[in-house]
Amino acid sequence: MEGIRYYDIRHVTGEATHIDIDNGVVESAGTSFFDTAVIRALGPKGWGIVTVENYSTRGRKERDEMIASAARLAAITDEDVRLAEPSFAVLPVPPMKEDPRTVGLEEKTAILSTIERAAAGISGIRSTRANYSERAETVHFEDVTGTEFTYETCRSGFGVLAVASRNGVVQMGYEPLHSILGLNIRHQEEKGREAGERAVALLDAGTPKGGIMNAVLDQELAGVFAHEAVGHASEGDLVQEGSSVLAGRIGEKIGNPGLTIVDDPTLPEFGFEPVDAEGSRVARTEIIRKGVVNSYLHSRETLAAVGNGLSGHARAMPGEPPLVRMSNTFIENGDSAFDEIIGECRQGILLKGSRGGQVDPGRGVFQFNAEYGYLIVDGEIGSMVRDVSLSGEILQTLHGIALLGNDRKMSQGYCGKGGQSVPVSDGSPHVLLRDAVVGGSAAD
Repeated sequence: MEGIRYYDIRHVTGEATHIDIDNGVVESAGTSFFDTAVIRALGPKGWGIVTVENYSTRGRKERDEMIASAARLAAITDEDVRLAEPSFAVLPVPPMKEDPRTVGLEEKTAILSTIERAAAGISGIRSTRANYSERAETVHFEDVTGTEFTYETCRSGFGVLAVASRNGVVQMGYEPLHSILGLNIRHQEEKGREAGERAVALLDAGTPKGGIMNAVLDQELAGVFAHEAVGHASEGDLVQEGSSVLAGRIGEKIGNPGLTIVDDPTLPEFGFEPVDAEGSRVARTEIIRKGVVNSYLHSRETLAAVGNGLSGHARAMPGEPPLVRMSNTFIENGDSAFDEIIGECRQGILLKGSRGGQVDPGRGVFQFNAEYGYLIVDGEIGSMVRDVSLSGEILQTLHGIALLGNDRKMSQGYCGKGGQSVPVSDGSPHVLLRDAVVGGSAAD
């Protein structure tokens, strides 16, 4: 079409199922359907974007009119967008062990109830909540070059929350589990018990004194650090905007020579993508390789603007334009055993789990709340503690990594950016940090 350098259409249809149980009562259970497309046209300078609902009902003529509408919008933008050359390929979607869509809503609700009851059955638990989510998507992509493909994914998972209270003290335990490999709520009552038992145990946990100390991060918290502090800082749009502490550092040594941090959409984890939202080939990308900044994460647009990396990291919710996003982000295994890491820590703290936090990738600072922890005394794990956090500067923390475990584990969740939320996984082995800034009660 005249005046268009490029266009693409990403059409997503599917269904989403949600179940919520609160203190044994099913609050909601149902399935909704969606059918939406995003049409992007690149004009003489920038993008024009049109979102269309019920796209399946539209004919070829209407499709061409929508592309023309996007082109008219593109004509009035003042951006200067360039696209890197495409590299098209679609990976096969991992097979599911049990397709959640073959199990009825009533049966799923009954199974989820057993998990919630397992949490409620722990002595000292005052309230419980469990939720199940399932999302099946069929994605059809086509662009001006004639590239066209269709694939289907189905993700599902659950979370169970238990709240304990005693003498005005309230604590909670939470256990989630999500997968792209099929229904995963069968025989998971242990997750409910774990959430309940942790909530009760935290009632008796102490609060450590904050300060600078050695800290061992478990696989979940270290994975959150990899995702939040390093992964976001490596996203090409933030680098392009000058909002990343990693900007201009390709080839610079910023950490332990054994440290490699990866984003890999090809893994059969919760953040798996067979192809990115622009039709680009996905591949393992080593953000940091052996302590050296190696690559950024890119869309075709940010790759053309910034360089140093590959496209394949554009992701999008249905009905939304693609953004540069992570998928499965993790710290690679080292060669240290867990006991060796605890022994080498000597005096300090073991931080476990994550209750959120914040990061500023431009200023290069972060603060994360651990779910709980244990004091480490004379190289041995001691008493349980609560209300602990980890904060610091990203680059200083990377330099402070002294040992990397050999026990990498992945955790699943969702990542928000630009008003969109996409499924991701992150993980790590246990990690020993020297001179970590740990928050608790007032420091000595």
